[in-house]
Amino acid sequence: MSAKVYLIPTTLGDSPVENVIPKYVVDIINSTNHYIVENIKTARRYLIKAGIKTKIDDLTFYELNKHSLPETYNSYLNPIKENHNIGIISEAGTPGVADPGADIVALAHQKNIPVVPLVGPSSILLSVMASGLNGQSFAFVGYLPIQKHERIKRIKELEWKSQTENQTQLFIETPYRNNHLLDDIITTCSAETRLCIATDITLEEEFIKTKSVKEWKKGVPNLNKRPTIFLIHRY
Repeated sequence: MSAKVYLIPTTLGDSPVENVIPKYVVDIINSTNHYIVENIKTARRYLIKAGIKTKIDDLTFYELNKHSLPETYNSYLNPIKENHNIGIISEAGTPGVADPGADIVALAHQKNIPVVPLVGPSSILLSVMASGLNGQSFAFVGYLPIQKHERIKRIKELEWKSQTENQTQLFIETPYRNNHLLDDIITTCSAETRLCIATDITLEEEFIKTKSVKEWKKGVPNLNKRPTIFLIHRY
């Protein structure tokens, strides 16, 4: 079996493909006609933007998201049996990291199908790189609770874990609730806790800044509807 599952990165927003996606990734796209994607419409748009030469209507797409049924996952890998490569594409950045594509990757390993990760932007790694916080030990915990009292409780837990384990904690929020989360971080965390706000990564409007909570209280950016990762570290 020479066919492979390729983990194909996408841009994190409307940045030019050539700025963040290596040429060899585009070459692999042009050798792949079967794709497992979170959203077919946005995947088609990305492939066109990346410069795929095959007609979009000649490609085969399998949708993988919260509505997909696990019992259908095996069929998504059927093209491998006919020696066709399969590409996995997430909505943004690299697939398989905080992404449903991980389920297909796990299944591919069970079937001894080669899995090839391709270089591209990961908002998680880029934010850690630029934060100045602990890059030796960090944890991405995803979304925090929606309910305010539960969210504040979780922030306190993450701050305590950061201090006791000397570990950077990363988390995100739905973009239209960013400002509410930021307010809770500022009012909940210790004045000495360092907070990095990383938003619009790789875009022209990119903003990445690390300060103590005490310093952030003097003024914060407007993060409404802007993709953002929050990182905290208390020494």
